[in-house]
Amino acid sequence: MVYLPCSLIPQFFFILLGMGGASLYLVRLAKGPHVTWNKKNNPEPWNQLDPTYQYKFVAIDTDYKNLKKEGPQF
Repeated sequence: MVYLPCSLIPQFFFILLGMGGASLYLVRLAKGPHVTWNKKNNPEPWNQLDPTYQYKFVAIDTDYKNLKKEGPQF
């Protein structure tokens, strides 16, 4: 049987916690609207988003409800 000193248990806990958090964040990024997984059916998914879609994680001074689309409709 392997003996672990009690001082290593918190270290392993926080390392696993950090790795789990990083993994969940990568999964969240991979499911975003700007990522293309199926290029045959939906090659440019970002063109189907609403013009008021909030792309930034935090936008302090931008009111996305009053924005109007300035580009062409594809």
